[in-house]
Amino acid sequence: MSEVLFYHLTESRLEDALPPLLDKSLERGWRVVVQAGDAERRDALDTHLWTFREDSFLPHGTDEHAFPEEQPVLLTATPENPNAATVRFLVAGAQPPPLDAYERVIFMFDGYDQGELETAREHWKRLKGEGHQLTYWQQNGDGRWMKKA
Repeated sequence: MSEVLFYHLTESRLEDALPPLLDKSLERGWRVVVQAGDAERRDALDTHLWTFREDSFLPHGTDEHAFPEEQPVLLTATPENPNAATVRFLVAGAQPPPLDAYERVIFMFDGYDQGELETAREHWKRLKGEGHQLTYWQQNGDGRWMKKA
């Protein structure tokens, strides 16, 4: 069964918190798919990942570009997994596909967006009821992740 993590953003924006997590995933040799709630949000993340830091490059692409299957980090707005990722990030209210294809699934949600907060709670209840092992992480005042449940 997939490891399921919920990351509650309280001190930073998704655009600030996601790139370091993607970097760590790549360092571990994982292939990643990031599913956004819609194509507009996917495209905004794509633009951001090209420019978020001047001193490095985070290899990625979107499912709208050629050769999505070759991307180590693939951004999408669909439940598909063309790059055969074993790690899936769900952001900006994305609805999860079946989780059994992934070793790790990470829900990231903005704690100040009532819609995202309610959606995360619904996912938590459903997945807990299905017997998944869930962990909940929240940012502390310094923006570091603290395990809360």
